[in-house]
Amino acid sequence: MHPQLFNTPPFLEKNVRKKSLSEINERIRDGSVRVVTAEEMPDLVDELGTDGAVREVDVVTTGTFGAMCSSGVFLNLGHSDPPIKMGKTWLNGVEAYGGIAAVDLFLGATQPSLDRGDEYGGAHVIEDLVVGNEVDVKSQGVVTDCYPRLDIETSLRLEDFNQATMVNPRNAYQTYAAATNTTDRTIHTYMGTLLPRSGNISFNGAGALNPICNDPDFEYIGIGTRIFLCGSQGYIIGSGTQHHPQSGFSNLMVKGDLKEMTNDYLRAATLQDYGPSLYVGIGVPIPVLNENIAKKTAIRDKDITTEIYDYGVPRRARPALKAVNYEELYSGVVEINGKEVKASSLSSRYVARKIACALRDQILQSEFFLSAPVEPLTLEGKNEPMRQTKEYPLVGDVMGRDVTTVHADIGIDEAAQIIVGSTFDHLPIVSDEEKIIGIVTAWDISKAVANGHVSKVSGIMTKKVFIASPEEPLELVARKLDHHKISALPVVDKEDHVIGMVTTDHLSRLFRRRRSD
Repeated sequence: MHPQLFNTPPFLEKNVRKKSLSEINERIRDGSVRVVTAEEMPDLVDELGTDGAVREVDVVTTGTFGAMCSSGVFLNLGHSDPPIKMGKTWLNGVEAYGGIAAVDLFLGATQPSLDRGDEYGGAHVIEDLVVGNEVDVKSQGVVTDCYPRLDIETSLRLEDFNQATMVNPRNAYQTYAAATNTTDRTIHTYMGTLLPRSGNISFNGAGALNPICNDPDFEYIGIGTRIFLCGSQGYIIGSGTQHHPQSGFSNLMVKGDLKEMTNDYLRAATLQDYGPSLYVGIGVPIPVLNENIAKKTAIRDKDITTEIYDYGVPRRARPALKAVNYEELYSGVVEINGKEVKASSLSSRYVARKIACALRDQILQSEFFLSAPVEPLTLEGKNEPMRQTKEYPLVGDVMGRDVTTVHADIGIDEAAQIIVGSTFDHLPIVSDEEKIIGIVTAWDISKAVANGHVSKVSGIMTKKVFIASPEEPLELVARKLDHHKISALPVVDKEDHVIGMVTTDHLSRLFRRRRSD
C-alpha cells in the first residue's frame, strides 16, 4: 500500500502554481516522475529557464552528511520482572537520561563514556545498535511499592527495544561558520583541530546540496515533511533549537525510527579533545511546484556565503576574519590577509551526493512519496546568549601583573637571583622585540645550578610555552593547567608581549572565595 497522497496546503499556494503535490505524487505512483539532484538543477535552469524547469522537473533531491551533535535516541526497554523504575542508567558505560518514565531513556549523542571518556560516547552506542551489536545495560532502580527492583544488568540488541526513536533537536544547518585559529598554539574544537597562525580552515556543510539552501523561505519544508533520515524515512517535526533564518542559520528538528536506519548514513565520531559526535545523513525532496522554487533550487556553491571566525578567541562573540562562499571553501585554498590557507570540510560531500542520489532512486522506484507539511517553519527565530546572573571572572581579573621577564642570553646565576626576588616561580623569556619565546621555572634553575653544566638560560628554557590571554575565561585556564600538568601560564597581549601571570594559586584563592560566598 502506498503512503497517503496529500493535497497542497493553502500556504503553499501563495505563488502561481504550475503543478501540485498531488500531481507529483501521482507521477511517482505511475512511474512518470522526473527527478534530478540539487547539483544537476542549476544547469537545467540555465538551459531551460525557470518556466521550462517547472515543466521538465518534478522533484529536486538534496543531501547533507556531517557531525550533528544535537542528536539522540528515545529508547523503551520494556518492563522487567520484578518491575524496575530506572534511575541512573548506563549503556556500554554511557549514561542515558532516565527521568521520563519507568523504562524510557534518552541517550544523547555527545554523552561521554564513564570508563573510556571522550573516545566512546552516546553516538557510538547508537552506531553499535544500528550495526547489530549487543549493548550492556546497567541501571540503578528507584524503589517504590510498584517498582520494587533495586538494580538490573542485561544485554540488548536494537530489536530487543520496544521503540528506538531518533529525535534530533538541531540538524542540517543551512550554513555554518568556518573556523581558523590565529593564536600560536594548536587548539581542538568541535570544528576539528585548528593549527596555529591560521594554519588551516575547517568548515561544515554540503553547499548547494544542502536541503534548506534549496528552500530557504520554507515554501515546502515544514512540520510533517517526509525526509530521508540515515537511510530510513523520517519527518521534520519543527524548526531546530537556535533556528535563526534572519542570519542564514536555519536548521531542522527531525525524527525517525532507528530500527530502519543503516550504518551507511549514520556514523559515530570522536573529535580530538572535544568528544563524541554523530554523523547524520539527511535528504529532503523539494517539489518544483512553481518558478520561484525552480529558481531557488538552481543555487550554486558560489551563491552560498558564510564567515570565517577566529576560534582562537575563546568567547561566544568571536571576531569574523572574512566572508567566503562555498565554492571558495571547496576549492581547498582560501586567502586570509594575503596568506593562502588550506581549507577542508568536516562534512562529507561524497556521502551527501550519495544521499541525494539514493533519495532520487527511491522516488523513481515509487518507494518515497512527498508529504505536505501541516505548517511552514518560521522565518524568524531566536538565538540569544544565555542570561548569566553570576559572571565568572576572566584571566585579566585575577592575574598577577608584577611579572618579570628576561632575555635568553642571561646567565643562570642572574636568573636564580631574579626568581628568588620574584613573586612567581616562573620566569618568562622574551625576544629582543619583547615577545615571549620560552619559560623557565625555579626547578629548572635549581637543577642547572646543581649540575653546573649550563651557563645560559637559553640552554634550559622550555620553548613550547602554553599561554593565556586576559580575555580568557578562567574555566579554560584551569583546563589548560590540568591538561598540561603545569602550575602557571604567562598572560600575553595580542602582540605576544607578557603582561601578567596566572597560576594555580590564583585559581585556588578564587575558588575558596566563591565557596565562602
